[in-house]
Amino acid sequence: MKNTNQITTEEFTQEIRNRNVSFLSRAITLIESTNNEHQKKASKILDQCLQYSNKSIRIGITGVPGVGKSTFIEVFGKHLTSLGKRVAVLAVDPSSQINKGSILGDKTRMNELALDKKAFIRPSPSGDTLGGVTRKTRETITLCEAAGFDIIIVETVGVGQSEVAVHAMVDFFLLLKLSNAGDELQGIKRGIIEMADAIIINKADSGNENQAELAKKEFENALHLYPIKESTWLPTVSLCSARDNMGIGAVYEIIEKYLILTKKNGYFYQKRKEQNRNWFFDVINYGLKKQFYANEKIKIALENYLKKVEKQNLNAYSAAQEILKLNNK
Repeated sequence: MKNTNQITTEEFTQEIRNRNVSFLSRAITLIESTNNEHQKKASKILDQCLQYSNKSIRIGITGVPGVGKSTFIEVFGKHLTSLGKRVAVLAVDPSSQINKGSILGDKTRMNELALDKKAFIRPSPSGDTLGGVTRKTRETITLCEAAGFDIIIVETVGVGQSEVAVHAMVDFFLLLKLSNAGDELQGIKRGIIEMADAIIINKADSGNENQAELAKKEFENALHLYPIKESTWLPTVSLCSARDNMGIGAVYEIIEKYLILTKKNGYFYQKRKEQNRNWFFDVINYGLKKQFYANEKIKIALENYLKKVEKQNLNAYSAAQEILKLNNK
């Protein structure tokens, strides 16, 4: 096979359209690259693929570590492929903030789904992106849609602001919870619960059924206190056991009901426009930040002002203002 530099953007697009996952993977690698030539090539591939995208259902899945996200996604993904759906899982892996390494273990945690010919799993390092959501996830979604995947699942690392970032790029946002975590109505979780279109209580098995039912009632009562969503959808609470493959089909039925409602009232299409707007401004913000820190004049000034801040000779706010003024000159 040709190396990536020898393959034209037209060849990439054609192979992606032919559902060649090898070319899809290589195109995503181009997207994730910081090399300028790779980025230019990736941009052309995206432009060519754009007309074939926007036809999937994008589902965000979040939950704290230990809630069983990987097991749930594998079983849920297998259920979807059994229905004839082609499923892409974009699992954002937490990168080490010390050495910038990444675990990238999703393929080993989803063995069966990884072997399914109707599924594609792409672990991506989150790097230093706010909230742990890789900056290129939106672009990757576009390529997966052009490759004919019906369902795109975006898994968050379940920490920080990742939920907010994923919520802004998906059609349906699913929150996985445990019945015995002790945080059913915790105020700190309010924002995440408000974003959820469905709360799925996992591990409702092995003698845990009563606790799960109690948690379900508590969440249902709490959700009635929240303002009505713009979509007019009333978030649903459901029980499941990914380990025992119980309640998985009901989750997809909930999503289908949501899609029928939001497509009928126009909210689905309105949100897609918002996703494109967010993508547009995110790319601009990233570009401005990159240009700023690449400026040699700024690099020198940053070192000088940083020393003053560290020695407390100047406060951080004033130092930052001086740097920003310098950028405008």
